[in-house]
Amino acid sequence: MDNSRRNILKGCFCFVAFSMLGFEKPTLAQQIPRGTLSLNRVDSFLALRPDGSLIIYSGKVDLGTGHRIAMRQMVGEELSLPVARIDLVEGDTALTPNQGPTVGSTGVMRGGIELRLAAATLREEILALASKRLGANASSMELRDGLVFAADGRILTIAELTVTAPGEFFPLKLMVNKNAALKLTKDYVLVGKSLPRPDVPAKVTGQHVFLQDFTLPSMLHARVLRPPAMNAALMSINEPSIGHLPNTRVLRINNFLAVIAVDEWAAIRAARELKTQWSEGDELVIHEDVPKWVRAGPFIAEETLFEKGNVERQDTLRSDSQRHQATYYWPMQSHGSIGPSCSVADVKADSATIWTSSQASHRLIAPCAAALGMPASNIRIVYIDGAGCYGMNGHDDASIEAAMISQALGRPVRVQWSRQDELGWDPKGPPQLLELSANLTSDGHIDTWSTEMWFPRATAQLPWIPLLSPQAAGLPQPRGLATGQISQNGNPPYIAKSVRVLAHWLDKAPLRPAHIRAPGKVANCFAVESFVDELASRARIDALEFRLRDLEAPRGREVLQRLASLMNWKIRPSPAPDRRKTQVRGRGMAYIHYKDSEAFVAVGMEVAVDRRSGMIRVERVACVHDCGLMINPDAVRAQVEGNILQTLSRTLHEETTCDRDRVTSVDWASYPLLRFPEVPQLDIELLQRLDHPPVGAGEASSAPVPAALGNAVFDATGVRVRSVPFLAARLKLLLA
Repeated sequence: MDNSRRNILKGCFCFVAFSMLGFEKPTLAQQIPRGTLSLNRVDSFLALRPDGSLIIYSGKVDLGTGHRIAMRQMVGEELSLPVARIDLVEGDTALTPNQGPTVGSTGVMRGGIELRLAAATLREEILALASKRLGANASSMELRDGLVFAADGRILTIAELTVTAPGEFFPLKLMVNKNAALKLTKDYVLVGKSLPRPDVPAKVTGQHVFLQDFTLPSMLHARVLRPPAMNAALMSINEPSIGHLPNTRVLRINNFLAVIAVDEWAAIRAARELKTQWSEGDELVIHEDVPKWVRAGPFIAEETLFEKGNVERQDTLRSDSQRHQATYYWPMQSHGSIGPSCSVADVKADSATIWTSSQASHRLIAPCAAALGMPASNIRIVYIDGAGCYGMNGHDDASIEAAMISQALGRPVRVQWSRQDELGWDPKGPPQLLELSANLTSDGHIDTWSTEMWFPRATAQLPWIPLLSPQAAGLPQPRGLATGQISQNGNPPYIAKSVRVLAHWLDKAPLRPAHIRAPGKVANCFAVESFVDELASRARIDALEFRLRDLEAPRGREVLQRLASLMNWKIRPSPAPDRRKTQVRGRGMAYIHYKDSEAFVAVGMEVAVDRRSGMIRVERVACVHDCGLMINPDAVRAQVEGNILQTLSRTLHEETTCDRDRVTSVDWASYPLLRFPEVPQLDIELLQRLDHPPVGAGEASSAPVPAALGNAVFDATGVRVRSVPFLAARLKLLLA
């Protein structure tokens, strides 16, 4: 660790965002790894205590995804160490290596594999040391529970092998061996088991410390005041309007405005009562007009994303009288976090520590450094659990706001957003418009297929999206849109003679965009798998048979066949014959090979529809899920359940609305979420693939949900809903 980092650690308060009943919490001295934080070094990931217990340093964080147990299982498996003897430090930029943001289902798939290779390298080193000490072949020895057992009965402790002075760590100055031999699947003891998650007991008993609970001595509370319209300029402040509130002050930096108080309620009152004047702001696109706006451009690029087969056939598709065409729309959506964003910062003259719930603590350093005018090496970001976001909600904005205010006041500061802030100002999942065309062969196979997509340019590789408050204050910051890889899965996974996927890239979005769970793939799968059902219905072929005839991927075929068994699927074309009744029922399915390279998922839906009101009742959701090796099947099941319910909410209810000035869906009445009485029966079948790599479970099962629902509604009613959300009024109008 270099001197600058040591100096930061000396001046920073330490908090470990993890607590486990029966587990020892590491002290600050124990947490500091030896050496650098290079991804090529074992000591960046692991610290071995003399008693053989271990500390893991993970740059990936647990967002309710179960990483806290899965990472222990992966490392413990390679070192034959019980999870109870393994501690975890996560998302602390001073202590953990930069493994990239926790996004895209990469926590276990990439971050966990890096940890596993480091552990396998350490195991090889320990056995090599024991071999040298005992004069025996390393292959004849076994590492178990922090002890080395030789074939002749001799036992060595880790301390005997590694301790050079009392209380010192084993200096793991090892390069990670990317070819280290991993434990064979037949020998797994921990991996593949549903071990209990360590954070659940404290969460269900109210003892877990979330960021909203976190405090520092002499900490102040702040609220940031937002303009009445986007990019409005602050003209004047009437500070006497809050003169009756004791120990309250105002901070202004250009158009950035905050009120600060000694307790949160006083800050809330000050934010409500401070009188201000603002200029007119930028005119927004009214949400009803967004589909037209998206199609109109201007566009910065037109890109062919996928092309297969006879390209000349694509040119004749538009003029083919037998072609089938449909347009699908996915609206802007908020992350809808139940708890509004929060952050705590302590900025001193030459260093800063920021406690955040960001999914990307290492990447947050750059915009904080730019806003604070401070070297990146002097900034420490510490992850603490917050409200779920599944993408970038307001966590990062709140973090930089707390840092800006703390720097101005020279005191620790807590910034808490309001509900209106969260729904009104968090970055939005961007709108997507897809137009699909296809024709069929005489025997009902897909002949020629075309997907055209209109959406904001995906530039997730840029450092960050524009953050609200540095922009208002006129401070420098990295810039760029961050919508995620929203163009994936725009092509059908089934055999066709000719396929083309064309993207029309917009240079901006109607509102500040950000990646949101399964970015782009939810909308694309909604369009593609709904359109597949349209083609099956047009050919009068059962939806399952239509898919299986032309799906080559064996694992894809298996999840569909297992789904059919799980649903007791009866072969018949859609829609159902009794769709004219007042109360109708239907079934539907959808499939995805996520990103064309990760999980295989099939989702089925059974729904009831009241034709008079347009109300949709999802009665049952079935899901067959294959994400390769599952480290902890129970954690995967929880992820799949959460994916299904969150995406049902997004499909049935959620749309960000706005007028010319501002977002208008700023509370749970105007931005409703799925409620407990709406939760359907969930039947989930997980396929364990011990001999395949893990490919992530945090997003994939979201993607087929909207199409499965739309296909079930069509089966029940004969009406196709092609715009989200599936509001009762919208369906009623279609049924009229």
